[in-house]
Amino acid sequence: MVNSQVLNKGFQEKNWYILDASGSTLGRLATEISKILIGKHKPSYAPYLDNGDCVIVINATHIKVTGKKETQKLYYNHSGYPGGMRVEQLASLQERFPEKILERAIRGMLPKNALGRKIFKNVKIYKDTEHPHDSQNPKLIELIN
Repeated sequence: MVNSQVLNKGFQEKNWYILDASGSTLGRLATEISKILIGKHKPSYAPYLDNGDCVIVINATHIKVTGKKETQKLYYNHSGYPGGMRVEQLASLQERFPEKILERAIRGMLPKNALGRKIFKNVKIYKDTEHPHDSQNPKLIELIN
């Protein structure tokens, strides 16, 4: 509790942060982003509220993975029809949609309910350094790899 007030929707104050993903490891970057999105870095953290901050991730094409994950890690997608399973390796998915890899990693670390879906809307991932969120005055965060 903050100042002996009960936390509610009207109390939240969202800050905007920008992260440069170049040279960062996929899992370590995703955990830091999910902590910021959930709001665990704030003293007013409540697991039942969306009081986290918004995160902009740039340079998603330069995310690295360790070991043999580029060839061995598989992403599954099913259309819902019989025989509709599609399997893709991390390397080919990173060529086509580099932001999808980080999205799936972050989404897996959020709650699997309506609150998690709402929280996930606070992350914006871009494959280059350009983004349309300059008017939010995002603060740059340096992550230690």
